[in-house]
Amino acid sequence: AQVYNVNRKAFKESVKPGWHYFGRKMDVADFEWMMWFSTFRNHILFALAGHVIFAKIFTLVAPKHRSLIFGVYGGLAVLIMMGWTFMALVLSHCIILYSVALVKRKWMCFVAGLTTLASIKLEPYNSWQESLVTGSFDLQDILFYGGCGFSIIRGMSFALENCEKKDGNFTFSDLLKYNFYLPFFFFGPIMTFDRFHAQANNTQLTRKEREMWNITTKALLHLGVILVVDVFFHYLYILTIPSDMKLATKLSDWCLAGLAYSNLVYDWVKAAVMFGVINTVSTLDHLDPPQPPKCITMLYVFAETHFDRGINDWLCKYVYDYIGGDHDKIFKELLATFCTFAITTLWLGPCELVYIWSFFNCFGLNFELWVAKFFSLPPFSTIEGAMGEAMSRRIRGVFNAANFWAIVLYNVLSLNSLEFAKMVGRRLIFKGFPLSTLSVLFVTYCGVQLVKERERQQALLEEPEPVKPAEGDKEKAE
Repeated sequence: AQVYNVNRKAFKESVKPGWHYFGRKMDVADFEWMMWFSTFRNHILFALAGHVIFAKIFTLVAPKHRSLIFGVYGGLAVLIMMGWTFMALVLSHCIILYSVALVKRKWMCFVAGLTTLASIKLEPYNSWQESLVTGSFDLQDILFYGGCGFSIIRGMSFALENCEKKDGNFTFSDLLKYNFYLPFFFFGPIMTFDRFHAQANNTQLTRKEREMWNITTKALLHLGVILVVDVFFHYLYILTIPSDMKLATKLSDWCLAGLAYSNLVYDWVKAAVMFGVINTVSTLDHLDPPQPPKCITMLYVFAETHFDRGINDWLCKYVYDYIGGDHDKIFKELLATFCTFAITTLWLGPCELVYIWSFFNCFGLNFELWVAKFFSLPPFSTIEGAMGEAMSRRIRGVFNAANFWAIVLYNVLSLNSLEFAKMVGRRLIFKGFPLSTLSVLFVTYCGVQLVKERERQQALLEEPEPVKPAEGDKEKAE
């Protein structure tokens, strides 16, 4: 009864008055979305609009110094929003990582960076640092941890790129200009230092054909998606229902499967829209930012599963690909995935739920390689070689369909709760077997085949046409 009352209370707190004239209440369970597009929408728009105006003026007046203007405007905006103590804290993190960067030892950069990151993620150090930031407003916690966390990750990228620099060192002002670029400062995405430095200091500022049209189209598309999500929040309470376990248990197997899937789709939409808004601003600054993550519907392997392409690119470049190489050695892959998810766990904030999420995703990534290695051995490789390409794709599709639901279950626990993920897993694997299990897998299998066919056609389009031999070459060959 106590759990039931808690769930009912959580449901009531997550549903607030919405469209009064239509008599609809609104699902407000996602604080991050509400912060961006409702509560603090005007503040964020004001800061980003100011950046766009200043950046455009100084890009026209002094294109050689535009990266300096980006840093100065961003630094002043952060100072006004968060105060001197927060600015001093971020600068101290930058000084530590810059000092270590001068030594040009990658392991020292990782030790310094991860220790600094741990200081804002682990008690009692994070509470002590947060208490230094004076003032109190609703967004202080979010901006504090976002600003400090992303600053440290950017500082590590700067330090690691400085280790690769053969002649001399990058300057401290290069780090500050990189770190205080306002659109990326609080919420990301992470753009590695080598890419940002090259693009922000490029003075040949030209637009591709129809680039402004594409930027405008994307901005209008994001606005349309925001409105559609707002409609869904008033009619489909997909974020709040999983918090009421008593209600969730009454749902059919298909409803539960759809609810788990829609939660992941929503999280992808949120990431795509929020990063898309920031990317639109940075594209106006002649930067090429990390693209939104791949849609969950298009995923069927753990190797492509991520919801923040910036962090994913950072981890792949400095950890996963660096240790794992070409990812075909079992023990190297195990070490690479372990290190990658250890850093990811620290980045997300160590707790029981994050440990479970990291373990299962790490296992899924390695299990894919183990299965691939196993089926590459005779007689399986011989059998696959004898069958046609289409039949091979169909058989792989069966495994990919099961893998898709492993991805859904392993990630829905971090978006909702461990109890909800366990309930979905029990219903789809045990209680719903065989009818619900096989029917859900069949529909997923059909979807995976559509995705595979689309990828195959794209690969054929991107494949360069074979060069035809000249007439003279033909005669010589004859």
